[in-house]
Amino acid sequence: MAYLLVAVAALMFGLYNVFIKLSANHIEAVLGAVVLQFVAAFFGLALLLYMKSSGTVIYSSNKGLLLATLAGLAIGLVEILTFYIFARGVPVAVGNPSIVGGSLLVTTGVGYVLLREHLSLTQLLAIGLIASGVALLGWSAAR
Repeated sequence: MAYLLVAVAALMFGLYNVFIKLSANHIEAVLGAVVLQFVAAFFGLALLLYMKSSGTVIYSSNKGLLLATLAGLAIGLVEILTFYIFARGVPVAVGNPSIVGGSLLVTTGVGYVLLREHLSLTQLLAIGLIASGVALLGWSAAR
């Protein structure tokens, strides 16, 4: 079941980036990000209300709320930057893998250094391949 959820999340994240690319030349970047965030917030609110009405216990802590708020600030800035990036003509086939690949490098580094997560030799090799792929995409786009 977890792999199905991963596949659906990957599909939706891919479509998210394609829709930003397609709309980037038709809407100011900040407005596009605001529209996107409002739609996501209303969708999430509807799901939360459904969960609450069906008896699901909704839990949170101050730490959870703070970290979710920081994640919201980060993704809000990413959305604005993505609109600007794509509006400047960066192809989605270059911009999206570069952004996602770069974020994988950041999150893996944070996981290893700050969260003390273990990385196997295979995982380190995969990270090296991702870094190489991001560098190759950047190099090919600059040509």
